[in-house]
Amino acid sequence: MNRARRSHAERRRSFRELHRQGCFVIPNPWDLGSARYFESLGYQALATTSSGFAWSRALADGQVSRDQMLEHFEELVAATDLPVNADFQSGFGRDATGVAESVSLAVDTGIAGLSIEDSTGDAEQPLYDTATAVQRVRGARHAIDQAGGEVVLVARSEGFLVGRPDLAETIARLKAYSAAGADCLYAPGIGSRDEIAAVVSAVAPKPVNVLIGSASAMTVRDLELLGVRRVSVGGALARCAWGAVMRAAKLLADEGRFDGFAAAAPGDELNALFGVS
Repeated sequence: MNRARRSHAERRRSFRELHRQGCFVIPNPWDLGSARYFESLGYQALATTSSGFAWSRALADGQVSRDQMLEHFEELVAATDLPVNADFQSGFGRDATGVAESVSLAVDTGIAGLSIEDSTGDAEQPLYDTATAVQRVRGARHAIDQAGGEVVLVARSEGFLVGRPDLAETIARLKAYSAAGADCLYAPGIGSRDEIAAVVSAVAPKPVNVLIGSASAMTVRDLELLGVRRVSVGGALARCAWGAVMRAAKLLADEGRFDGFAAAAPGDELNALFGVS
């Protein structure tokens, strides 16, 4: 595939423009091949998936090291001409200083956006207290500003994913993160129209990212009408790929049948996509 190469700065500027109006879908590749394929479909930006990448390395989500994650960002940025938003989990730092250090390293990989979560990984205290979480966002903001301020900072409130589905708390946190310098707000796990509309209204005019990670009756158009600026799918596409492989391999192992290959992508099509003559 012949691709015109844009500079990191150009990709970052185009990524910021995408957040100014309308609604765009940002699919989540987990390796170089999936990134190239999504690019070929005409998407305008990509986002990494911590879970999808972890599974590709035979790890559980959350077990990837910072160095592994940074290398993954760098590889994806090099593999595509599209802006790449980095799923940087909790920022690989417990406090503002640690987050700032990690974010500086992430910015150096050429990413166009980066998300920081307020989850701790501790089941007893699944979210950082609000004051600490806000300081961590400020640390990320400082690191990005020190590097020129071009990278889009996404602040995520994880309450709906860690057993604290309190919409009022989530909105209060997102508003605090917005005031601390986040460019885009994100509350993965909210799913009803009322929840989404409430978040969009609360943080306006800042853009909101919504995660659709399972089959939904809502369409991208529905989300746009609710005021959502961007839509990501997290590990859903990686899980689709794993689902197809698992079904086909299990059928072969258990029953000696090859029916699972019926929906396989043609090899010639894949070779053409990746430039093999």
